[in-house]
Amino acid sequence: MIADGAFVLTGWMVLNFILAATVGAKAYAPGEFKTWASQGRWYGVYLVSGAPAAVAVLWVAIRMAGRDFGEYLALNWPTGGEIVRALAITTIFMSIEGVVLSKMSTGGYQSDPTLIVGSAGGLLVWLIGGSIAGPLMEEFVVRGFLFRGWSESFLGPVGAIILTSAVWALNHTQYDWFGRSIIFAFGLVLGHLRWSSNSTWTTVVAHSACNILISVTLGRYV
Repeated sequence: MIADGAFVLTGWMVLNFILAATVGAKAYAPGEFKTWASQGRWYGVYLVSGAPAAVAVLWVAIRMAGRDFGEYLALNWPTGGEIVRALAITTIFMSIEGVVLSKMSTGGYQSDPTLIVGSAGGLLVWLIGGSIAGPLMEEFVVRGFLFRGWSESFLGPVGAIILTSAVWALNHTQYDWFGRSIIFAFGLVLGHLRWSSNSTWTTVVAHSACNILISVTLGRYV
């Protein structure tokens, strides 16, 4: 919770400062800040700015416990075969998801504000935030920190996979319950990859690949 709070607070403060400097004070009108912040270019700034603060909180907590940061979060670089397997499983999941979404005639993850990037620079910031900073921070917190602690409790690895997937899905408040159910299912996939490879980097790569695919198929950026 502290890591998430640090992420939100730092990202919010930096985004407020940048919006004030580039857009002006009118961005602080009631409800207008949320409208600006939901745009891809600014949401990317929010993610890139907040992620280091969240990881820093994890580092402090792990060091206070007398544990090694890399060991506790299972930052073991996976083998080439494990990367290929993770990407293959992610591709299969995304394919099934695409079929389900097409059958249900839903827009899935598409979001008009996200497509507003303003320029090539804005698109780059959005892609870095959504496909690198966001996945790295979330995986360190969820499949790294939370999974490690819960898997060594009475829950065991299977219980930890289910619980971390639920926490991760519920934290995505920008989606409806159908969207969160898809995120929960993908969380189970990522949890399995974390457990089977003993590497959080494996889930970072898979999560990042998923987000990259979503980003390039959202639609026309403006």
